[in-house]
Amino acid sequence: MKATFGGGCFWCTEVIFQNIEGVRSVLPGYMGGKTDNPTYKEVCNGDTDHVEVIQLDFDETKVDFNALLKVFFKAHDPTTLNRQGNDVGTQYRSVVFYHDETQKEATARFIKELDKQAIFADPIVTAVEPAVTFWEAEDYHHDYFNQNPGNPYCAAVIAPKLQKFLKEYK
Repeated sequence: MKATFGGGCFWCTEVIFQNIEGVRSVLPGYMGGKTDNPTYKEVCNGDTDHVEVIQLDFDETKVDFNALLKVFFKAHDPTTLNRQGNDVGTQYRSVVFYHDETQKEATARFIKELDKQAIFADPIVTAVEPAVTFWEAEDYHHDYFNQNPGNPYCAAVIAPKLQKFLKEYK
């Protein structure tokens, strides 16, 4: 089964979902824009309307979609429009691209429940949109954090986020 999430920089979310039992693969890429086969530079420049996303292939017998939603909403800030930390632009917007009606309904219920419980101080702005063509990111983006742990962005932004996640969920 597939799930596709946009929650800011795909380097940050990729490594989180790589640590979920039942997730067979995590691919960084782009979705939701107007350009075929976009490049990282085009997406970062805001020229394509694509979102940086991760596309998961997961085993539903080991992890269900609701568990993935829980991780997704914990791994980023769903209350900031077109922004995650210092990353600003529509390419960093919070979005769940659903692959079927079940995912669409589950996401809507999940967001409604988060709002009802007032989990976040601000309103959730996460979009829920149908999955369209997934454009896989360039090879150097794959497994980025694990391949580049000394990168300043990885060390300053991703590593603390990953450690917090592992402490809470392992």
